[in-house]
Amino acid sequence: MIDTGDIDVFLGLDVGKGEHHATAVTPAGKKAFDKRLPNTEPKLRELFAKLQAKHGTVLVVVDQPASIGALPLAVARDMGCPVAYLPGLTMRRIADLYPGEAKTDARDAFIIADAARAMPHTLRAIDGEDETIAELEMIVGFDDDLAGEATRVANRLHGLLTQIHPSLERILGPRLQHPAVLALLERFGSPAQIRKAGRRRLVTLLRPKAPRMAERLVEEIFAALDEQTVTVPGTEAAALIVPSLAASLTAVLDQRKLLAGRIEELLEDHPLSKVLTSMPGVGVRTGARILIEIGDGSTFPTAGHLAAYAGLAPATRSSGSSIRGEQPSRRGKKQLKRAFFLSAFAALGDPASRAYYDKKIAQGKHHTQALLCLARRRADVLFAMLRDGTFYAPQPSAAVT
Repeated sequence: MIDTGDIDVFLGLDVGKGEHHATAVTPAGKKAFDKRLPNTEPKLRELFAKLQAKHGTVLVVVDQPASIGALPLAVARDMGCPVAYLPGLTMRRIADLYPGEAKTDARDAFIIADAARAMPHTLRAIDGEDETIAELEMIVGFDDDLAGEATRVANRLHGLLTQIHPSLERILGPRLQHPAVLALLERFGSPAQIRKAGRRRLVTLLRPKAPRMAERLVEEIFAALDEQTVTVPGTEAAALIVPSLAASLTAVLDQRKLLAGRIEELLEDHPLSKVLTSMPGVGVRTGARILIEIGDGSTFPTAGHLAAYAGLAPATRSSGSSIRGEQPSRRGKKQLKRAFFLSAFAALGDPASRAYYDKKIAQGKHHTQALLCLARRRADVLFAMLRDGTFYAPQPSAAVT
């Protein structure tokens, strides 16, 4: 919770790409400023200085702490103003408490400022000294974009191979992102070209990138080629497209490898790195995402608040006798929820996590439901780890509840 006891004016900024709408209110709720201003350092400094000179301490609150909200926060910090942000979900709920249904920048800026004044518990702190988080957020965001691009290109390759030669796709598809398979498809884009290259040439091509499976993979490829004697229409066109797609996918995956190295370096420099990665299933990328979204967890009063923020707390549905039960929440931070879900899946090799998952399956839950239950339980454990600064300590299987 942000301490607003010494704040003399609350400045809400509805941030935009070219300009922001700024509304300042006093502790008594009176407007002290309500205008648009350009997203430039001189104008921001001018406003902050004016409010400081007239009122005193200015709390600058934004609805987006990154991207278009980064400059106002940087200028505010440089001028000694405390800063905070109001999460978007919280703001939308608070907006329902105010009269009117219009969606304007001026109304949003006033809601941000007035919520900071009247409901400081809804604000989240921004650590101005943690440059690691800012850099992680930018790099992880780009890595997410690359992951989406890799999925898109891989799906296109799957589709083309399935169209022209389903048997070949069954062999190459599960290994499509392996460097050896991509090198093969980049060099030979059609079944005919692969067959013409011959076994010995293919083994020579694949062995440097897959020394253990090169010969076996080549035999499986030729067995698949023998299963289809006809040439499907469009195969010649696919022969032009497949190498290009394989090269694109290779480039994207190489970029992700470079980013993974930098993400790991940044994560290791953060004091919470060892705490996060001590939990089974939390790797470099999931650890970075969790760190970006929740920091040290101090802004969450309880583990339940963290679970709700991540969208892991089940939502109870009850209406008379016809609708009863609990359903997965559709709210919360999707990227954080995904990080918890993926880490739970990765943790199934951990005995304690597997025992809890198996127990939920035995209770009649399907795979996804059981994983969500495990993710929810792990959120409780992670909250305690961050709160106490302790490493993960596995519990005996008998203690799983």
